[in-house]
Amino acid sequence: MRGEEQQRLLRRLPKIDAMLAALADAGPLRLARRIVREEVAAVRERILAGAARADEVSEEAILFRCRQRLAHWLAPRFRPVINATGVIVHTNLGRSVLPAEAMQAVVAAGEAYSNLEFDLATGRRGSRYSLVEELLCELTGAEAALVVNNNAAAVLLVLETLAAGREVIVSRGQLVEIGGSFRIPEVMAKSGAILREVGATNRTHLRDYEMAICEQTAMLLKVHTSNYRITGFTAEVALADLVALGRRHDLPVMEDLGSGCLFDVRPYGLTGEPTVQEVVAAGADVVTFSGDKLLGGPQAGIIVGRRRYIERIKKNPLNRAVRIDKFTLAGLEQIFRLYLDPSLAVQKIPTLAMIAQPAETCRRRADRLLRRLRRPLAGRCAVDRAEVESRVGGGSLPEQALASWAVRLRPAQFAVSVLEERLRRLPLPVVGRIEDDGLLLDMRTVFDRQVPSLADAVLTVFEQGDAA
Repeated sequence: MRGEEQQRLLRRLPKIDAMLAALADAGPLRLARRIVREEVAAVRERILAGAARADEVSEEAILFRCRQRLAHWLAPRFRPVINATGVIVHTNLGRSVLPAEAMQAVVAAGEAYSNLEFDLATGRRGSRYSLVEELLCELTGAEAALVVNNNAAAVLLVLETLAAGREVIVSRGQLVEIGGSFRIPEVMAKSGAILREVGATNRTHLRDYEMAICEQTAMLLKVHTSNYRITGFTAEVALADLVALGRRHDLPVMEDLGSGCLFDVRPYGLTGEPTVQEVVAAGADVVTFSGDKLLGGPQAGIIVGRRRYIERIKKNPLNRAVRIDKFTLAGLEQIFRLYLDPSLAVQKIPTLAMIAQPAETCRRRADRLLRRLRRPLAGRCAVDRAEVESRVGGGSLPEQALASWAVRLRPAQFAVSVLEERLRRLPLPVVGRIEDDGLLLDMRTVFDRQVPSLADAVLTVFEQGDAA
């Protein structure tokens, strides 16, 4: 590029003030000013480097890029998506969806002051934990309860309170790692407790625990292996036997349940997930579990058990660092109230409703979507209905499936991976799963109200053109 051409292009660069005036309705002035200066500076550098095109330098072109960047900045990063994966408790998609009652309580907690730590009966400072403790004890049969911000924090808090500097005995086959690299041995090390492994990976006997007990022993720990199974030549110690051993040696027995099931899933063809009530009834002194997995509530770590241990845990200064906020408490309280009537809980709590819904309901939902897609996509995409298997997810019941139905899409002009990506990039993203050269939209995790939006999303992708 000759020097005179560079000078001509430099003179064409728009003035910053004029650009800001044109963007007055596009976003905050401070953000617009920075973006405009960056865009103009970038074009100037390209001109001086001899790499700029004439169409890049116009005010219209620079304004267009500025508006795009402003829109990107102002668009929410945290967005709702349509979960068509068939995984009910999807860790990457926010785990459990809250029922309307819980969401109304969360909004109410944010719109006004509340009695978060104020005892309305006495007029004195109260405890936030008391707002849900009575409900938790009623539901689980425990003597006392405490709620913190997630289950990892619950495990850490219990171990640090009851076992710091001393040994905790746990079966080698239960030293699990779950998503996000949460490992029992590492959490135990952070708590200051000393891990004492017993047994073999596949078989642990009561005598293994008994032989390991010594003056340094602080606790017997049982971990529910939520996200994997060891099958074949296996053996593990029943909780009741471990409790009896703990009583003989005056040692607390803790079970980390992980998923935290308060609802019997066996009537829906699922087995092997103990309920919190069963574990408490078996005599566990401390039980920890998540609030946003099988419980179907917001993220929380819940601790229930015998009062003598729960009161010690409440007094630990670390408790303040992992406490929950008013929104979590408001949502949890409504979830627990729904559980007081199990028949109501399975209707109102989306996680339970999706587990319990018959495959036929999924098939009818798939048919509704098919009717919206087949004719508009004729010749551009093969669309049919497929029998599939859904998963509970969240580390729960890893080897078990729920019969479901999906709509399967096979584009004619571009790869199925392109379709999957384009759906993810929509303003209302859709996340499905690719199987057998098709994109499956599993209807178990799609709500009835979302079917029209899901259809519109698929049609929008094909309206964008067939180029890969």
